[in-house]
Amino acid sequence: MLELPRDFLEQFLDRGLVAVLFSIAGFVFAVFLIARLMSEKRAPANTFAWLLIIVLLPYVGVPLYLLLGGRKLRRLAERKSRLRPTLPAGAPTPTTDAEAVAQTVMASGAAAPVAGNRLTLLTTGEAAYAALERGIRGARHSIHVTTFILGRDDTGRRLVRLLAERARAGVKVRLLLDAVGCMFLSRRFVLPIKKAGGEVVWFMPVLPFTSRGSANLRNHRKIAVFDHCTAIIGGQNLAREYMGPVPYRRRFNDFGTLIEGPAAALLNEVFIADWSFASRQSADGLHAEISPDAVVRPRGEADLQIVASGPDVPGDPLYEGILAMIQDAKRSLWIVTPYFLPDEVLLRSLMVKAHAGCAVNLILPARSNHPVTDFARRHYVRELQRAGGRIWLFQPGMLHSKAMIVDDRVALFGSANFDMRSLFVNFEIGVFVHSSADVLAIKGWASSLVSQSKPHRPDKRRKRTFVGNVLEDLSRLLAPLL
Repeated sequence: MLELPRDFLEQFLDRGLVAVLFSIAGFVFAVFLIARLMSEKRAPANTFAWLLIIVLLPYVGVPLYLLLGGRKLRRLAERKSRLRPTLPAGAPTPTTDAEAVAQTVMASGAAAPVAGNRLTLLTTGEAAYAALERGIRGARHSIHVTTFILGRDDTGRRLVRLLAERARAGVKVRLLLDAVGCMFLSRRFVLPIKKAGGEVVWFMPVLPFTSRGSANLRNHRKIAVFDHCTAIIGGQNLAREYMGPVPYRRRFNDFGTLIEGPAAALLNEVFIADWSFASRQSADGLHAEISPDAVVRPRGEADLQIVASGPDVPGDPLYEGILAMIQDAKRSLWIVTPYFLPDEVLLRSLMVKAHAGCAVNLILPARSNHPVTDFARRHYVRELQRAGGRIWLFQPGMLHSKAMIVDDRVALFGSANFDMRSLFVNFEIGVFVHSSADVLAIKGWASSLVSQSKPHRPDKRRKRTFVGNVLEDLSRLLAPLL
C-alpha cells in the first residue's frame, strides 16, 4: 500500500483548512453585503444586478461592490455641503407661475427657475471650443472649469496653455478634474497652470481610497464659468473627440449652451460646492470674490432652472424632473441621448405616452462608443417601438448629445445620459428651459438630427443569433451597473 509522506499530508490538510476558512469567511462576508444591499434604497433592477453578480461570481462581485457599490454615502454627504444653489436678493424671477415640471423639481430640492438669461446654442465642437476660448480670454476676474475628461491631445494642450496664460495675467483660474475620467492624465500635463498661479484639483481620487464606493461616485458635470456671470454647460468634455478649433473627422456630435445671466451664477454655486469639497478649501472665501450686482444683472429673456443631481443632493430632482416631463407631455416628446438604459418606471411612462398617441421620438447613435450599452439598449428600444415610439439612429458618427423637449413648452439639457448610472449615481448637472423661444430653438436642433438619421427597423427574435441573444440578455441584466 502506497504511503504518502507525513509532511505532505500536513501541508495538504493545512491548505485545505485555509481554503475552508476562506470559503466560510467569504460566505459570511457575502451574506453581510447582501443584507447591506437589501437595506439600501435602490431601484429593484439595481439591487437585482448586484445580487446576481455577488451570488454567481462572488470573487468578482464582492470586490466590485466594495469598490463601486456606493450611492449616497453618509460620510460623503456629511463632508460635502448639501447642494441647493441660491441667488442674492434682487435676482429676476419669471413673470408666469411655475408649471408642473418646475414645481416637481422644486419640491425635490432644486432651485426655482430664474429669469433674465441669454441662451446661445452650441451645436458643434468647433462652436463650443470657440465659445470656451472666448470666455477664457475675456475673463477679467475668475475662470472656473470642471470636466470629466481633459484630453492629452491638441485640444487639451491648447486649453492648458490658455488657462496658464490667463493665470499669469492675474485671473483666478481653478480647474477641477474627475479622478477617474482623467485617470491617465499625468500631474505634469497641467503643471503649467499651477506654475502660473492657477489651481488644479482632482475630484475624489481613487487611490488611496477615500471611502467605500469612491471609485463609483464620479463628477460627470461639465461646467465653465467666467467672472461668475457667464457659463458654458453641456455634454462636451475638454478633448479633441468633443471640441476643438478645427474640424475633426472622428468628433462626436454633442450639444451645449452659453448662458449669460443669473443662471450662470447658480452654475458657479455648483462649482464652488464641488471645489470646496475636493480641495478642502472654505466656500466662504470663494463667495467673497463674487459681486452681487454682477450676478443678478439681467442679460436676456430666457427662463432657466439649474438642477444638480448626485450624492450631494438629498433627493433625485433630475430624475423626478425627467419623469414629470414625460408624464406632462401631451403632443410630442423628444429624447436625444447616447445611451438609453432607463429604469422600469421611465420605460413604462414612455410606453404609456406612446400608447396614448403622444409622438415619442428617441434619437440614438447607430453605434455608440460603448458596444455593451448598445446590446443592453436593445430590449428597451424594442419595447418602446412596439408601443408606438419612433426610434431614429444617428448615422454620421457618435452622438453624444443629451436633451429632452416636451410640447414646445419645456426642454432639458446638461451632462446626464438617459441611463441609471447618470440618474442615480453620478454627480450631474441639468438645465430646464421654460422660455418658449429657447425651447423651440432646441427642438429645431433636435429635429435637424433626424435628417442625419435613419428609422430603426424592428428586429424579430427568430432572426437574431444565439450569441446576440445571450449578450443582449446579459447586458440588460447588468444595465443598472453600466
